[in-house]
Amino acid sequence: MNKAKTENLREKVEGNELDLSLSNLTDVPVKELAALPKATVLDLSCNNLTTLPPEFCTLTHLVKVDLSKNQLISLPEEMGRLSSLQHLDLYNNKLTMLPLSFSQLRTLRWLDLKDNPLEQSLAKAAGDCLDEKQCKQCAARVLQHMKVLQEEADKERERRLLREKELEKKREAKQREKEAKEREAQKKKKAEEKERKRKEYQAQMAALAAQEQQKKKKEEKKKKASQNQDKKKPTVSVPPSKRSLCSRLFSWLLRLLLLLIVGAAGVITVCQVTELRKEPFCTPINLYVHDTVSWAQGLEVVQQVIQKISDLQA
Repeated sequence: MNKAKTENLREKVEGNELDLSLSNLTDVPVKELAALPKATVLDLSCNNLTTLPPEFCTLTHLVKVDLSKNQLISLPEEMGRLSSLQHLDLYNNKLTMLPLSFSQLRTLRWLDLKDNPLEQSLAKAAGDCLDEKQCKQCAARVLQHMKVLQEEADKERERRLLREKELEKKREAKQREKEAKEREAQKKKKAEEKERKRKEYQAQMAALAAQEQQKKKKEEKKKKASQNQDKKKPTVSVPPSKRSLCSRLFSWLLRLLLLLIVGAAGVITVCQVTELRKEPFCTPINLYVHDTVSWAQGLEVVQQVIQKISDLQA
């Protein structure tokens, strides 16, 4: 803080009033004013102020402020913090609107907004301020007007917050849906990868089985080739089914022939040895046997066999 400047301001204090009018001020010396809490009445009229710093609103000891005949285009948003302010003169400035916090100036009893390019609704609420009564009415009407605007702003803010919450919920829902889709896609990708690996494994197993089968076939071919080399004459292989059929057929024929021979021998024996040889049916059989024996005895081989049998008996 500039001590000399504070001392200069202190010299201008008369009672509870500090007159800084007609001082060609472009900035408000807030820090110096804060050091003078007894100066509850502040006159800043007829200067070159275009704005008030936010720190000005910390001067809560101020009861009366004159800002008339400046170049103010706006007031700080924190204006409502001036909790002790009762009298505010804003005559002949360039204000179009007031901050919403203006509605919090509950102690304000006097207000002058003449000769400001106020927006229509605020100008209508302010009315004239030509005497004490009108300026008091102006303060009351403006405070009421600003309360309405504050309520509307609060409702709008609530609606905006509600919309933002709804949008946030929608964004969260979309995000959850997106994450769910990503999880599903990842799951599908893993399943496809697993299926691909399974097919690759089956293909590898099939290839190994085919190689093993080819190896066995080659070994069988080598074995057969070795067996064929050991044989001098190639034999025509008969399929097992055909060999089995031929074998059974030959067996049946052999059995049938054996039965015929046994039956014929039995009949010949009966007709040669038993009393039945005198029967008519044995006559042709005995005659056939006699002719066959005579024919056989005429064979040289048979004679040799008979001779050897006779020699053995002698």
